[in-house]
Amino acid sequence: MGQKGEERDKEAQGDKETRRQEGKERTPGERSGPSAWLKLMVHNILKEVEAQALALATNRTGSEMLQELLGFSPLKSLCRVWAALRSDLRFVACHRCGVHVLQSALLQLPRLLGSPAEEEEEEEEEGKDGPLETLEELVLGLAAEVCGDFLFYCGDTHGSFVVRTLLQDVSSCFLKDIAVFITDKISSFCLQVALQILHRKRPQCCAHLCNAVIGYLSSRNSSADGRLQSLFEDHFRGQLQTLAAHPIANFPLQRLLDAITTPELLSPVFEELSPALEAVLAQGHSGVVIALVGACRRVGTHQSQVLQLLLEAFHCAEPSSRQVACVPLFAALMAYEVYYGLAEEEGAVPAEHQVEMATARDLGEVTVLGSLLLQHLLHFSSPGLILRSLGALTGPQLLALAQSPAGSHVVDAVLTSPSVTRKQRRHALKTLKGQYVALACSRHGSRVLDAIWSGAALGARKEIAAELGERNQELIRDTFGHHVARNVALTTFLKRREAWEQQQGAVAKRRRALNSVLED
Repeated sequence: MGQKGEERDKEAQGDKETRRQEGKERTPGERSGPSAWLKLMVHNILKEVEAQALALATNRTGSEMLQELLGFSPLKSLCRVWAALRSDLRFVACHRCGVHVLQSALLQLPRLLGSPAEEEEEEEEEGKDGPLETLEELVLGLAAEVCGDFLFYCGDTHGSFVVRTLLQDVSSCFLKDIAVFITDKISSFCLQVALQILHRKRPQCCAHLCNAVIGYLSSRNSSADGRLQSLFEDHFRGQLQTLAAHPIANFPLQRLLDAITTPELLSPVFEELSPALEAVLAQGHSGVVIALVGACRRVGTHQSQVLQLLLEAFHCAEPSSRQVACVPLFAALMAYEVYYGLAEEEGAVPAEHQVEMATARDLGEVTVLGSLLLQHLLHFSSPGLILRSLGALTGPQLLALAQSPAGSHVVDAVLTSPSVTRKQRRHALKTLKGQYVALACSRHGSRVLDAIWSGAALGARKEIAAELGERNQELIRDTFGHHVARNVALTTFLKRREAWEQQQGAVAKRRRALNSVLED
């Protein structure tokens, strides 16, 4: 038995050593993780297909395969494939499949340019025509080819992708070391020129870089407010309305507004920007207005002023009867006469609000920015007007708001804002009574109903459960409704009411205890 055991041990040890040598098992000191195995596999595949790289790149299936492999490729493997394609570079760059392989290769630059050198044994692997070119040489060669016939590449449907990707790689390099390019007196010139070029050729990349600049300046720990104040005083003061109207510059302005945390900075910004509020909205740059309202919410100043300006911009300030319609107008980002389809002559006295007209109309589409605007306003210290407008919505209109992907977050704000009292909350959402089943059977509405249920007192829970219980079978069969029925414990409510009340009472008691602890 001892001899057979020794033989088995030797055999197992031999198998283990064989597996280790084949790369199937490594000793603890040799283990390098899954990424190394993946790189080895990709390296071997790319080495095998190098000779057919051109044919693969210009084939739909082959192109997709190469794109995936290049995303995990080691440095030298990528260089070999690139070198194999270089002899027919224009053909590949202007081919509907080949261009995406070049794009994928270019997008690996941030990952590979700073990577350590490959193992020594790879140095003996050379290209067919001599030593393998470096990645830098290959990129410079591509750039030289593109620059040599720049108009052709920019005007070609597929070749233009190469131009855009080269510019994208350059901008990503700036982003990687944005602090250096902002603070170094020599490097900053490169960033300035890049911004000028990208502004004309790649405006979205330009906006991305501008956002990074604002983000860096506003994130400095030592004196962030002071830096931001200096940035405003030195570069933005007197230019805010021009920036707000610009199709690109309005985005970095939004980032500036997002970074404001002090009344000292908000006041001059508000004073300069607020007179142009309606004009900015008319130009479609609603994000600037939302950012300004968000700054007022965050800092806690100019809230009543900005609300009045919004009412005026949406043409519902005068006569005062129009103010109750502000929520649907803000949600849809439409002026009063546009929303209700009125033909009012310029200079004419605005007509009084017609309740019958408002209640007969379906709720307009809730935009994402309109939802954000209402969420900010509901977190103002005095959200009374917004709550009254919500309370004036009919049941179907409020239901449509709660069922909307963007509008459901407005109801969330009603439920979570510390400025909204329990009484105001009940009044604003009262018309949802009678709509609970429709709410429960909606993707977004069911989430809203769960949130309402979570904060409801026992009496309100009884009302909700009773209404849902009348159509229990419909709820159980619905994709979203059956989750609500389970959350409400509807079966227990219908069959064992006393046990349900005890259960809900215990839940309410625990919630009150938790809230007491949190408030302390």
